[in-house]
Amino acid sequence: MNLIISVCIPSYNRSEVLPPLLESILSQDLENFEVVICEDKSPQRERIRSIVEGFRILHPHRIRYFENEENLGYDGNFRNLIEKANGDYCLFMGNDDLMCPGALKTVASALGRHDNIGVVLRSYAAFNGSPKNVVQTFRYFDRELFFPFGASTIATFYRRSVVIPGVTIHREAALRYGTDRFDGTLLYQLYLVANILTEMNGVFLPEILALYRTGGIPDFGNSEKERGLFVPEAQTPESSVHFVAGMLNIAAWVEKSRGVKIYSSILQDICNYSYPILSIQSHQSLPVFVKYALNLAKLGFWRSGIFYCYFTLLLIFGSRRVDFLIRIIKKRLGYTPAIGSVYRGESQ
Repeated sequence: MNLIISVCIPSYNRSEVLPPLLESILSQDLENFEVVICEDKSPQRERIRSIVEGFRILHPHRIRYFENEENLGYDGNFRNLIEKANGDYCLFMGNDDLMCPGALKTVASALGRHDNIGVVLRSYAAFNGSPKNVVQTFRYFDRELFFPFGASTIATFYRRSVVIPGVTIHREAALRYGTDRFDGTLLYQLYLVANILTEMNGVFLPEILALYRTGGIPDFGNSEKERGLFVPEAQTPESSVHFVAGMLNIAAWVEKSRGVKIYSSILQDICNYSYPILSIQSHQSLPVFVKYALNLAKLGFWRSGIFYCYFTLLLIFGSRRVDFLIRIIKKRLGYTPAIGSVYRGESQ
């Protein structure tokens, strides 16, 4: 039996939420899949190993578990998972997320109905505490759409692939583009998405495939490549600026190396949806928040009027009120409103 999908989990700490994640994956109604876990030498390694072994007893041929000899960091471990996987496609899940019932069958169905798919752009929802407490849905379009490969598709998929639960990529294509050039950005998936979509098509699925757990404490900054750029258990203004700069640096590199004009459209799309980038640091003191916004402006955000609108709204109303308004708008529409010129692919 040929594997269709490898569900890939980059594991580092968070052992307490690993069981529900594995349960949500192993209860899927699809036969052709495996679960690949790469533990990245975290302090909770023994506990994680024990949990996985318990599940492997019940599902002996479904789970493949590996322990890294050194801490590779997010990007290195992401690449490591692709190398260890056996499936035609790798579907990634954060180590504290949940997979929705029927998710794998939905993805497999789309892969079977469309030709030459390199990346699946999924819909997902964010929850706080209990999976029943969904606080926001991320559905970019109102129906399934096919995206032919090229610059326009890359620009649409790029920013929308930052959050990893449900991100699905063609494994062999990902292996062709393997590199450690962008280790320390926490954005290796964007590098792969942009490269793969220069030669393979994409598809958007409106079904909610995964649940993203909010409020988690970030664990980045422990590996050699991340040290000094990110701070474990914190999200500093400096690390946020580095993160955004990484998004733009990857886009610039792909544009130059692959000869595809994507940088300007990606920058504009990031600016159009820059509210989360601003709001993540809006709790800081006014001088720190203003300096943070100025540093973003220096990256090219100064050209965007909507960036200044978001900044002003946060100053006047605060993130809690603006977040509430955004959730209401998205709930009433049923999907994220298009801001600016967003390529919508082709209806099937």
